[in-house]
Amino acid sequence: MLGIIIGVASVIAMLAIGQGSKENIQASVASLGTNSVMIYPGSTNQGGVRMGAGSYSTLTVKDADIIATKCQYVNKVAPVVQKSSQVIAGNHNWHTMVIGSTATYFDIRALSIAQGALFSELDERTANKVCIIGLTVAVNLFGADANPVGNFIRINSIPFKIIGLLDKKGQNSFGQDQDDVIIAPFGTVQKRMLTSMYLNSILASANSDKDIDKAKDQISELLRLQHKLSPKDDDDFTVRSQADIANIFGSISKILTILLASIAGISLLVGGIGIMNIMLVSVTERTREIGIRMAVGAKGKDVLFQFVIESIFISILGGIIGIVLGILISQLVSKIGGWPIIISLNSILISFSFSTLVGLFFGWYPAKKASNLNPIDALRYE
Repeated sequence: MLGIIIGVASVIAMLAIGQGSKENIQASVASLGTNSVMIYPGSTNQGGVRMGAGSYSTLTVKDADIIATKCQYVNKVAPVVQKSSQVIAGNHNWHTMVIGSTATYFDIRALSIAQGALFSELDERTANKVCIIGLTVAVNLFGADANPVGNFIRINSIPFKIIGLLDKKGQNSFGQDQDDVIIAPFGTVQKRMLTSMYLNSILASANSDKDIDKAKDQISELLRLQHKLSPKDDDDFTVRSQADIANIFGSISKILTILLASIAGISLLVGGIGIMNIMLVSVTERTREIGIRMAVGAKGKDVLFQFVIESIFISILGGIIGIVLGILISQLVSKIGGWPIIISLNSILISFSFSTLVGLFFGWYPAKKASNLNPIDALRYE
């Protein structure tokens, strides 16, 4: 039974880890925002050469305004600039990312305020030195239980007043801490901290899930016109949606899950071969028993049924033990490694059914061999 036990336990554990990772990725992608569309400067293909999104400075505030006013499939738009900076509060300091954007950024990213309030349109217009910080920044600068709202911090020697604390967001699908951030009014960051008038990105949200692809296409058309690109020119920007990111990570997760389940399935196959070998040995060792049964009236189908039932029983018992072991292993991996797991009923049914079929399939040949024995030869066997 050992091969069956290991195989079933492996299949359940691997599928639980794979499904848990998939759900975690989907949740992380969803944290990027509802129906969000991201526009980055630079294209992934420039003159036939693969480039990285964000490798050029091509987006401006005017681009964001055109998307907001002329794209009928877009609900909200937020220009984004960012800078990695050293932050000081009293005798504590922390290195984090400072993001400059408008109040619509919070709506698109589905960010909520735990304490304090959002900055106003007046703060944006006048470039007031106010900011909202994430939980990681707050803990490292003020301690775990302190209320940072109302305190002052210095970002690159510029004093900022903290007017809000973000709700905890956790890590995203890239492993980045979404709470390790400071968000300030767009004009404040661009005018007081940056020397460039270009944007790092533009964040938008489509009207609905069905409008995401239409919004992407229309944004591309508008930006090509705005940047005066000819039909032969490559895009100097990259448009991505949360659906694109989810599909990429979902495909990777699916492939890994199938790969892991296939490897685990090999253990079931090996276990089945083991059952066949053991049953063949059992047929040889019980030849006289088979002869006696046939001599007193047992037919070939009776002997066949006996050995098939024994084989299936071994598989079912091994499958039950494997299910329990697989669940325990999954829980142990989740507890020790901190990995998300989802034990689905389908994975249990599939692995258990497969183990039963393995027992039936590999038990048939030994059973058939036993049923074909000649009773006289079987009785003479020593």
